[in-house]
Amino acid sequence: MATGAPSAQTLAANVRFRRNAANLTAGQVRALRNAFLAIYAIHDDRGYERWAGIHGLPLPIGCDNAHGTPYFLPWHRAYLYFFERALRDQVADAVLTWWDWRRPTLAPAIPPAFADRQVGETANPLYQAKVSALALKQGRDQGMSISATTRRAPRPPTQLPTSSDVEGALSRRSFLDFTQAVEELHNQIHVWVGGHMAQIPYAAFDPIFWAHHTMVDRLWRIWQLRHPGARPPASLLDEALPPFRMTVRQTLDVTALGYDYAVTTTSAGAR
Repeated sequence: MATGAPSAQTLAANVRFRRNAANLTAGQVRALRNAFLAIYAIHDDRGYERWAGIHGLPLPIGCDNAHGTPYFLPWHRAYLYFFERALRDQVADAVLTWWDWRRPTLAPAIPPAFADRQVGETANPLYQAKVSALALKQGRDQGMSISATTRRAPRPPTQLPTSSDVEGALSRRSFLDFTQAVEELHNQIHVWVGGHMAQIPYAAFDPIFWAHHTMVDRLWRIWQLRHPGARPPASLLDEALPPFRMTVRQTLDVTALGYDYAVTTTSAGAR
């Protein structure tokens, strides 16, 4: 599992663009699905069970240092960065995508790429993933014993955050205030999806987790553009983000990490 530090914070030679999951081309969806299929088939530290397990179970790795802390955004940005690298090790043109869960948008429900059970006559690898046996064993007392990820029957979109809610978070000038506001919106999505997504120890096993958190990361990128020079407190910048060999400072510039977002506005229907 590659968790080493990225290169120095200079503009990457080739910046890839993460796009709206509702508007991906057939080729972009196919590359992402093929990457997930490939990483599902790996059963060592490069495989999906290991990457999903970083977020909660199996122990000892977890995200206790991320949720409800000032590290919430940098930790998850590092997590997405290294996971995307793992996907691209399998399929070179695979890129993470964001789920625009705001309302009203053109399609606030889970995007078809992640919602469809089948792709032709085969199972959709972005709809469901297996939960590792060790994670299930360790979490048996938490009541989640199903070996493949599940989601609750769709709830009304009216329970999703609104565009106004998102704008309210983006208007916060303090990094700590913004972090708290966007994490609260993020929590609503986990609960809305339900099933494994509603439980931190298992949330990252559901493929929609990655599209959800890519949306959160995109909102941080938009916030950075709206508030030039705003950043985490200086006391946090050189703090490490275990298990990733990366500091908070090294997460601040997404282009130095080799990616950006195709659209950095919150207008409806963003590509």
